[in-house]
Amino acid sequence: MRRADRLFQIIQILRRHRGPVTAEVIAGELETSKRTVYRDIADLAAQRVPIRGEAGVGYVLDNGFDLPPLMLTQPEVEAAVLGAQWVASRGDPELARAAQDLIAKIGATVPERLRPLVLEPATRAVPNYRSMPDRLDMGAARRAIHTGRKIRLVYRDEQERETERIVWPFAIGYHEAVRLLMTWCELRQDFRSFRTDRVATVEFLDDRYPDRPASLRAKWHKHAMAEGERMRAAHKAAAE
Repeated sequence: MRRADRLFQIIQILRRHRGPVTAEVIAGELETSKRTVYRDIADLAAQRVPIRGEAGVGYVLDNGFDLPPLMLTQPEVEAAVLGAQWVASRGDPELARAAQDLIAKIGATVPERLRPLVLEPATRAVPNYRSMPDRLDMGAARRAIHTGRKIRLVYRDEQERETERIVWPFAIGYHEAVRLLMTWCELRQDFRSFRTDRVATVEFLDDRYPDRPASLRAKWHKHAMAEGERMRAAHKAAAE
């Protein structure tokens, strides 16, 4: 790897992580030595790249630092186009249009040598013919998540039983055929996910819920990890 490419990749690695990244982790990803990483970090700092940290503890890239737009490698262009293809075929209409616009913008702004990767991609997301229709405005659902507002919905389960819920939405899970609205449910006082194709009626409320969406996502992740550990322990006990 050329030194310039290696310096760029170090910045990318630091941007990818929220916490400190050790030289050992960086060296492992770049397949180089820690000594080389230390030297490269020093060179980047000398060029006024706002990297903080020290050997043995790790390094972080301060917020606010950015690179010129779309300085993408060949694999990054292919990954971006493939991901946008997937969203274009599986997302709701608003996201699908955004994905198509993204592909067009990438094709218009990447260097000429990378343009064939956008216009004639070697990787493609296959069409999705099994997708179930959403029964709510997904764009409005995303806005409710961003602003931390409640949703009132009537939900129909597998047995066609209907219940009315007021939920705190914090994420949307996109699966192959269905979408899941991830929420905290006031009725159950617990995390619940709702298939968007089973929503009978929906009302987007002005009321804000008393938590941050990011906080709910963190709590849900911790809850899911604990539930996974519990299930693995139960399976292990049953096997013994």
